[in-house]
Amino acid sequence: MDDSVRKSCWGVTVWTVAIFTALMLIGFLCTNAGTVAIAAS
Repeated sequence: MDDSVRKSCWGVTVWTVAIFTALMLIGFLCTNAGTVAIAAS
C-alpha cells in the first residue's frame, strides 16, 4: 500500500514538472517570436 502511494506521488510530481516546463518553453518561444517580428519590421 505504501509503495503504490509513493509511486503515485512521484508520478504526479513528474507530470507537474513536465507541464510547467512545457508552458515555460511555449511562453519563451512566443515572446521570442514577437521580438523577432518587431525587429524584422
